[in-house]
Amino acid sequence: MRIIPAATITETIARLCQQANYFLPFDVEDALIEASQKEGSPRAREILTQISGNANVARERSIALCQDTGIAEIFVNLGQEVHIDGEILQDAVNKGVARGYAMGYLRTSIVADPLDRVNTNDNTPAQLTLVIVPGDRIEITVLPKGGGTENASALRMFPPSAGWPGIVEFVLETVREKGINACPPLVVGVGIGGSFSAVGKLAKLALLRPVGSVPAAGAYAARERELLDAINALGIGPMGLGGRTTALAVHIEHAPCHIACLPVAIAMNCHSMRRMTETI
Repeated sequence: MRIIPAATITETIARLCQQANYFLPFDVEDALIEASQKEGSPRAREILTQISGNANVARERSIALCQDTGIAEIFVNLGQEVHIDGEILQDAVNKGVARGYAMGYLRTSIVADPLDRVNTNDNTPAQLTLVIVPGDRIEITVLPKGGGTENASALRMFPPSAGWPGIVEFVLETVREKGINACPPLVVGVGIGGSFSAVGKLAKLALLRPVGSVPAAGAYAARERELLDAINALGIGPMGLGGRTTALAVHIEHAPCHIACLPVAIAMNCHSMRRMTETI
C-alpha cells in the first residue's frame, strides 16, 4: 500500500489548473498549424494564425488562453494500492482548484445554486470523475470547460433502429445549430451507449484523447473521419466566419448499452482545447 498525502493532490491540482489555462497542448497547436496550411479561405487562415499567436502569448506570459477559465473538470484514475492520507479526495480536489484559481488570477465562474446564481468565488466545487485502476499511482487530468462549449452540448435517447445514420444526422444538426457559439474550430466528443447518466461522461472522456489519435476500436476510426469530413463540409469555419476548418477532430467513446436503447451525447470544446495531466 502506498500512502499519498492529500496535500500532494491539492498541490498538484492547483498547479494543473494554472498550467491547463495557460498552456495549449502541443497536439492542439500542431492541429491548428496543419489546418491553416490546408485552409482555402484567406480569412480563415488569418484567424487560425491569430489563434496560434494567442497561444504563444499565453504561454510566454503565463496568462489565461481565454477569459472564460471554465468549470474545473477533474478526472482521477486512482490506483487501488493507494491510500490517501489526511482528508477525503473530494476535499483535496476542491482545495486544489480554489488555490490554483486564486494563485493563477483565473476567473471564478461557479454559482452555488443554479437559480439563485450566487458565485462561490473560488470556482468550486469541481466536477470530479473517479476511476479505480490497478497500481499505486494517481493520474490526474484537469479539463477547464468553458460555458460556451457546455451550452453547445446535447444528449438524445434514440431507438436502436436509428443506428449510425441517426447519429450522424444528430451530430451535424447539433454542430450546425450550436457550434458557431462554441468558438470553432472545435474538438467534438461523441459518446455512444451506456445509459442516460453515463453517455455524457463518455462524450467528455472523448475530449481527453490527443487530437486526431486513432481509437482502440478500429471500426470507429472510419466513423470519426466520416463525421469530421461532414462537419468541415458545413462551411462554418474558424470563429464561424467561413472556411473548411470547423473542427480539428471528432473523437468517439462507446460503451455497452441496453437492448432497447441507443444513448448519444455530444460534448464540444473550442480551439482552446485545454487539458493537462500529471501522475503522482
